[in-house]
Amino acid sequence: MDEMKRKLRAHYGDNKRIVGDDYDKSLAVKCLNGTFVGKKTDNVIAYRGIPFVARQPVGDLRWKAPVEYVPDDGIYEAYYYAKSAYGKDEFEDGSHCYQSEECLYLNVWKTAESADEKKPVMIWVHGGAFEMGTTLDPMFDFVNFLNENPDVIVVSIAYRLGVFGFFHLSHLPDGKDYQDSHNLGLMDQMMALKWVHENIAAFGGDPDNITLWGESAGAACVTLLPLIEGSQKYFKRVIAQSGTPSLTRNPEDAIECTNEMLEILGCKSVEDLKKIDAKMFVEASSAITLKVAPERDGKYLPLNPYDEYAKGAAKDIIFLQGCNKDEMNTFMLDHGEEAFSMWAADRKQKRLAKLPDEDKKLVESFCNDMNKKGLDGDIRLLEQAWFNGALIRISESQTMAGGKSYTYFFTVESSVPGLKSGHAIELPAVCGNPEMAVGGGRAFDETFSKTMRKMWVQFAKTGNPSLTADISPDGRPKEWPLYEIENRKVMVLDESDIHPEKESEINIVDWKRIYPLTEHYWL
Repeated sequence: MDEMKRKLRAHYGDNKRIVGDDYDKSLAVKCLNGTFVGKKTDNVIAYRGIPFVARQPVGDLRWKAPVEYVPDDGIYEAYYYAKSAYGKDEFEDGSHCYQSEECLYLNVWKTAESADEKKPVMIWVHGGAFEMGTTLDPMFDFVNFLNENPDVIVVSIAYRLGVFGFFHLSHLPDGKDYQDSHNLGLMDQMMALKWVHENIAAFGGDPDNITLWGESAGAACVTLLPLIEGSQKYFKRVIAQSGTPSLTRNPEDAIECTNEMLEILGCKSVEDLKKIDAKMFVEASSAITLKVAPERDGKYLPLNPYDEYAKGAAKDIIFLQGCNKDEMNTFMLDHGEEAFSMWAADRKQKRLAKLPDEDKKLVESFCNDMNKKGLDGDIRLLEQAWFNGALIRISESQTMAGGKSYTYFFTVESSVPGLKSGHAIELPAVCGNPEMAVGGGRAFDETFSKTMRKMWVQFAKTGNPSLTADISPDGRPKEWPLYEIENRKVMVLDESDIHPEKESEINIVDWKRIYPLTEHYWL
């Protein structure tokens, strides 16, 4: 943790406008909204804190759509990360000192040498349950990743979180001018994608070969973005680690969540809410933990994303997606098993009340079976609904509609007691920062980790994550089959043996009792 804080502090600071010629021209990139001067580490140049909007969402722009950036001939430092969006993360001494509503910035990593051809681009969307997370996290510093894989460019993008990015307001007496407030986080991401599409060529990137890449809430985002009108001109591939459209909510739940916050804060209108200090929102938001998410409003997002996938809405986008073997173990350790079990039981009962009788029987059968095995049935139900079953439904829908999906099942276990193959434990290996192991656990096998990174990069380059022997870190080919309805093969990411296997052999999802329930949403 001390090393993490040290790395983070090294990138604190305010980027200033540069006057005169006293800067390194070899580190400067001219974009439409300014020339940005980066910093070089090893062979990688990082451009941190580039704004992708003309005005930050503060004051009268709180809960308003992002403002498109405008041309600018100025020269600016891109040495430091911008402040993070307000969320539940804590920095430095346990405060929120490096957070701000002025948060719509992105970061670019590229290698220093010039290339004959434009490079594929990978756009990272961080997770954090839509209520925390940041591009500042040292886990998401891609210097090591680029030193090892210099043939791509990586971009990380910020977006508004919690009640600043996903807050239903249009039902309030003065809410008619806030029709977008419940999906602003996604709108921020769309604006960032637009900036990348229009400016990445200046960094040596190929605007026609862009892969969206996210984990957890970030993965949910990158599975929702293809369904937003006009989005697909900005990317052609998606990598989704442990996140799907199941992590969304309907308008009724969104309104209930807003009303809960209104009661806590003593507010009755948008004007009342605009007077509240941002930090007070963060403190009050503990009451709505794991309830904030994008809204399936039938306008910006479809009412049923899975139906849209089945209809072929994203059939031209190639997917690489998967889940971990023990996703919910991370949540249990974070919140405490007893507290999280109580939360899961409450969530199940509220959702159960709205289900048809036949589906209620499926839920109870599954939970009773898990309980008999010594597992918490309610928790395993949500694990299957949020991650496993939802993952397979996307793979099935995408494939049946004529699209392509490469699907994986991550089985490596942490050394942290009880964590096993929990949510997010693959991040240090995939991002190239093994010292950031989740929970302070062990670093995974180096060759295995390099192989994962190489497959991710190969997918971004070609649309196929398979590796030939000459580029595979262990010298052995890795043939990753497409998911097909007939045999349902997935790639098992095992530390000692990466191999394809039929889903029926590893039982990612309970097909009889859980898969039918993916028609419902359990957040």
